[in-house]
Amino acid sequence: MKKTKINSNSLLLLITVVLFVVMYAGGCIIYSSKGFTHLQTFLNILINNAGLICVASGMTCVMLTGGIDISVGSLVAMDCMILAVGIEQWGWSSPVLMVLILVIGVVFGLVQGFCIAYLDIQPFIVTMAGMFFARGMTAVICRNQVSIVSDKIFTTLAGLKIELPFGGYMNKKGILQVPYLRITVIVALIVVILVYLMLKYTKFGRSIYAIGGNQQSATLMGLNVKKTKLKAYVLSSFLTSIGGICYCLNTMAGTTQQATGLEMNAISSSVIGGTLLTGGVGNVFGSLVGVLINGTISSLVKTNGKLISSWSNIITAILLCFFIILQSVFAKIKDSKK
Repeated sequence: MKKTKINSNSLLLLITVVLFVVMYAGGCIIYSSKGFTHLQTFLNILINNAGLICVASGMTCVMLTGGIDISVGSLVAMDCMILAVGIEQWGWSSPVLMVLILVIGVVFGLVQGFCIAYLDIQPFIVTMAGMFFARGMTAVICRNQVSIVSDKIFTTLAGLKIELPFGGYMNKKGILQVPYLRITVIVALIVVILVYLMLKYTKFGRSIYAIGGNQQSATLMGLNVKKTKLKAYVLSSFLTSIGGICYCLNTMAGTTQQATGLEMNAISSSVIGGTLLTGGVGNVFGSLVGVLINGTISSLVKTNGKLISSWSNIITAILLCFFIILQSVFAKIKDSKK
């Protein structure tokens, strides 16, 4: 059984990587005259989706247990609103608010994880309640859009450019354009690496895979299923709060409609990245590539200039169906080998 999981994991990840390379290479060929080949175009995909990468990493951990978390988009919106209102109206410093947001993420995950793991309530129902609660609290905090302009630490972090010593080009005005990253991308990549190491080399990570593969077998092996599920949801909400901070650093504002649909983007990125909806198979690097695929689709649509933004959702839906069918095929193959 273990061998089958490893093969499924590797093959799904390979398909995802190949799809991304083909899609991005096609964009470079078709839109080379519009600057798609510039390194900054790729870096912009990372910059624009840094928060989503953190959220998708946490979502992957939850989905590996066979669960789901649809509250993450609303939690990100609440985080952004707390940051914006806290800085501009309450007069709090951004470092204190960021710590507060991380604490809120842990508490949020504890409540949801306890209801799912110990009260045995369906994850979809619990996290849907969490979604309504967080979105409602966002409006309770403030109904209007609040822009962040007064905190020097936060604005400095948001505007910080980490320039790269390669990949520069001369624009039409003869000015050298140096490619750069934002601090949010560094944070997101660190999150991906740490989650990968956790899943691969720690007892907690191996327990997550075991529970998603077969919960009854995991119980017979002596694993604490309830405690592991609780930790997975706490980790998901904690990483979502990190993603919320990154998201706010990109938008520099808090609104009631912020991050609408982000939970679906996180789920689709994880599924496209090779995470099985039934749990037990998946890889956080696959989820990263899944985010890049969704970001590339949006970038291609914008670069075209003639297509409406809805085409991004249509193409994502097609890819999602494709990978769900692949997952069904792998599940049937695994069942036939039992």
